[in-house]
Amino acid sequence: MELLSSIDVRGGRRKRVELYRGDITTLSEAEAFDVLVVSAFPDDYSPTAGSLIGALARKGLSVASLAADKDVDLRKAFSCWLSHELTARDPDLRFRRIMCFEPQRRGRPPEVVGDIFRALTPILAERPEINDIAMPILAAGDQRYSVEEMLTPLLDAGLHWLATGLPLDTLRIVAYTDAQARTALEVFASRKREYDAELVPPPSPDVGYDVFLSYSRANARESEALERYLRQAQPGVRIFVDRNELDIGSAWQPEIFETLDRCRKVVALLSPDYLSSKVCKEEFNIAWIRGRETDSDVIFPVYLYTAALPTYMKYRNYVDCREGDETKIADASRRLLVALGT
Repeated sequence: MELLSSIDVRGGRRKRVELYRGDITTLSEAEAFDVLVVSAFPDDYSPTAGSLIGALARKGLSVASLAADKDVDLRKAFSCWLSHELTARDPDLRFRRIMCFEPQRRGRPPEVVGDIFRALTPILAERPEINDIAMPILAAGDQRYSVEEMLTPLLDAGLHWLATGLPLDTLRIVAYTDAQARTALEVFASRKREYDAELVPPPSPDVGYDVFLSYSRANARESEALERYLRQAQPGVRIFVDRNELDIGSAWQPEIFETLDRCRKVVALLSPDYLSSKVCKEEFNIAWIRGRETDSDVIFPVYLYTAALPTYMKYRNYVDCREGDETKIADASRRLLVALGT
């Protein structure tokens, strides 16, 4: 493949977003990467002539077969699923897994392309061996979205999530045709100029809040009880309670990122309703990335109601308040204040 341009992502660890022109299904050993992202209509992995899924089928790799036995299925929450590691395959296919993006489950592809990075958070928490991913310009083939429509939000989301601390080293975006490459390079060059010119304010010395309460609205009563006990024990405690809805049309949520970055502890009230909330999962994922990046215990997990927690949410040190036991919630408030050192 031919490297057309790249953007160095701001932050301590060296990360890059790269734009290529070439055939992603025919690579040298030196061009190998961990995960190939493909896009598909919901539950439709037909190997059409002009699609990447079709090109993979011609190499002997059936995405439909991989879909029948997924390793991680996050389509309901994040429009994506991850395959198991590939076994028999064409030697030109220099990757170990497929990640399939099925955007129209939750909205128009340009609106939900940020779901790829939201899905990568729990995936990378459980599969730390994944370091770099590659993708075509998603949804620009059979789904007929333009390069500009897809590449702009994809770059915005990728740059922001990587800068925030998503543990990836490289994001490679590959244009297949010359026409795609020309347009992609214009979009990429424009975004690179903007990114390089952006002024990054120095970190504020004021943390802002002691506690960020991350909870489902269905558990508002329990959240209010925890807040009440905290204020009774420590009247000056600074608590942020998010009352906003998540904008599905945003590739990332700047308000949530900025507020979470100014809180000492993020209290996650884990429950089935928490797992069903896109706002809660966004807050948890951002807090998880921040904790990993700073090597600190940012998340203070409170197990509110029995739920099928994904592995990366299973903390050994959670405070067990099942099943919404108010006495235990009061105890959780005391333990939280101890953790805050107040």
